[in-house]
Amino acid sequence: MPVSDAELALLAVSHDIVSIGMQADEVRRARHGTRTTFVRVAQIAADPGAPILALPAAGEMCITGTPASRAAAIERVRQVATAAGNIPVSAFSLADLEQLAVAEGIGLRVLLEDLRAAGLELIADAPIDRLRDARRSIEEVNIAGLVLARLTIHQDRSPDPLSVFKAVATLQRAVGVVRAFAPLPRAIDAARPTTGYEDVKRVALARIVADSVPSIQVDWSLYGPKLAQVALTVGADDVDRVSPEDDQTAGPRRAPLEEIRRNIRAAGLEPVERNGRFDIVRPFESPRVMSSAAGGGAAHDERAR
Repeated sequence: MPVSDAELALLAVSHDIVSIGMQADEVRRARHGTRTTFVRVAQIAADPGAPILALPAAGEMCITGTPASRAAAIERVRQVATAAGNIPVSAFSLADLEQLAVAEGIGLRVLLEDLRAAGLELIADAPIDRLRDARRSIEEVNIAGLVLARLTIHQDRSPDPLSVFKAVATLQRAVGVVRAFAPLPRAIDAARPTTGYEDVKRVALARIVADSVPSIQVDWSLYGPKLAQVALTVGADDVDRVSPEDDQTAGPRRAPLEEIRRNIRAAGLEPVERNGRFDIVRPFESPRVMSSAAGGGAAHDERAR
């Protein structure tokens, strides 16, 4: 049931994070149940001369940083797409591409079509607080045949995020193509760092307000496992930028894949791995099934009995 502006205003000033979180969790479960997706992302520098490490476990290869020029952006996408094979390639901030198009004296759609021709599938992120014209630019992404990987916030300095979340809801009603929204800012204001309470409340409010956006996302690498886990209990349903490295030097339980699964299960939810296209690449596996598969002979013996 839609929440009225008066009800939202009360939620925004409320300190009852438990009630707000429960309401957000109801919205989340109505849409997703207990299913919680995550994506393993390999981050690649935008410099055309930087090395490219293709990690087979990655569900997305993301080119990070600001391209120096149109030619450099196209060349880097071509290099990474060649190395990626079937792994979807994302790249760049839509805000940076807006600026690059102006600097190069071309239309944004021309630049986006050039990048798609070079092998790009997804625009890595669109910071709603940095875009010149969010609706028009996101529509250009869609028309160019690309997909927006995630709508983000670069640095929201307002202590009341309600207006931003309402803008996200309005934008989604207009464009209808936003698949995931990450409500926690990518850049932290050193003069006013956020608290865990504020971060959790932001996630909950985002889920309640931006009810037309399919997924509310939290960044694993930026905000860490603990906040990500709590966010999943107050409205978030997707975890972004999990490490694609299968490092088991600290033991299999501390490997990135098992750690994200364990954290999701500990929140009472079902981990489902996806790729950048939001295709499921590894469905939910119960801990018992996984341990039996790892045991091999033990699993065979149990089936035999």
